[in-house]
Amino acid sequence: MKRKYLYIMMLASTILGSSCANKLDLYPYSSVSPDAITEKDLPALRIGMYNDMQNDPGVHAFILFDILGGNLHTASGSPLDLINSQLSPLGGAVSTGWNGYYGALYQVNNVISICEGLEPNSVRNTALGEAYYFRAYIYYSLLTRWGGVPIYRKNSLEKLSRNTKDEVWAFIEENLTEAEQLLGESSSYYYVSKDAVSALKARVYLCRGNKPAAATTAEKLITSGKYKLDSFEKIFRKLSNTEIIFAFENRTEESSINISDLFYSYAHPNKGQGNYRVSQQMVDAFVSTDKRRDISITNIAGTFCVNKYPSGQTGRDPVIISRISELYLISAEAQGRVDGIARLNELRRFRGLQDITVNSDEQYQEAILNERNLELFGENFRYYDLVRTNTAVQKLGILDYQTVLPIPGRELQYNTNLEPNPHY
Repeated sequence: MKRKYLYIMMLASTILGSSCANKLDLYPYSSVSPDAITEKDLPALRIGMYNDMQNDPGVHAFILFDILGGNLHTASGSPLDLINSQLSPLGGAVSTGWNGYYGALYQVNNVISICEGLEPNSVRNTALGEAYYFRAYIYYSLLTRWGGVPIYRKNSLEKLSRNTKDEVWAFIEENLTEAEQLLGESSSYYYVSKDAVSALKARVYLCRGNKPAAATTAEKLITSGKYKLDSFEKIFRKLSNTEIIFAFENRTEESSINISDLFYSYAHPNKGQGNYRVSQQMVDAFVSTDKRRDISITNIAGTFCVNKYPSGQTGRDPVIISRISELYLISAEAQGRVDGIARLNELRRFRGLQDITVNSDEQYQEAILNERNLELFGENFRYYDLVRTNTAVQKLGILDYQTVLPIPGRELQYNTNLEPNPHY
């Protein structure tokens, strides 16, 4: 989101309170009563909400499923070593992600509460629809990491117990339905639209096992005529493209999310810390004709690095949340081997690969996972793809209990009503 005026950000900060961990444990500090907020304040509220959604969860939140997905390693270890180092109740990425998502929720719940007190109109409806979408996205992110988590419909000091996974899934769908009724087209894919809601809905349906709904929702977007498969160079080099449905703009002057700095080595012209390197197995997974390879992976002074985020230490790159190719893969998986393989092969042909044939549902599921790995590498999907298809233990070499993250130790100490995930 562009910050056009400094006073707008100051107003958003005043209204919504300062940024800190455990925001659900605080009432908003403000000299401005929420009852005094009018429609003219909504642009500031929206900017503040987008900014918190983008920044609060921390940079690792946007690549955690790649870090845990078996395709990356550090300079001194294997992919499994990296996975085990991250899955600690005291780990920084775990605690930052938990606090960050609930911190963003604090702001989102404020926007929902404020908008519900205003008369319905297009400006208010857009802000409220975006807030419902973001609340669904927050809980999708929490659920796919930790399983059942406490549901806060309103900000509260109450220390809630964990809701069940089914209750959280239902809450996510409820929020997406509310968002869908309020939103329409957007002026840019850097703003949430009704199509962004549908894209997340299709993902949620697939994760829940509701394959008919997942296929129907995905196909509606694919056949809408609004989106088409496009080249990786356009998608990941800030060029006009027909693929992206929603992304965080992640502009340098407003963002702390620098994914590229963690992927590029210092030998790259744009520099980087080079914390995470691409495994040889992942490098070998791209055949020579695959048009995605050079934008997905690059070799820098003998080290293979993720190449989808090109700015290094010199700037920031958009963080894509939904694009149409994911919907192709959702449709292909949800329709099953007989009806879905046409969509899978359509995507493969566009990326420079030959059609495939499979002889069993098991082979088809493996083909889907392989294609998702190639298409969505570096975009935060791999670990949960393996978890939801019950293949994570086998493919990653992890233990059964490591298919969910540990609840941060600090949260367990603070809220004794939280039950830890087993064996952590």
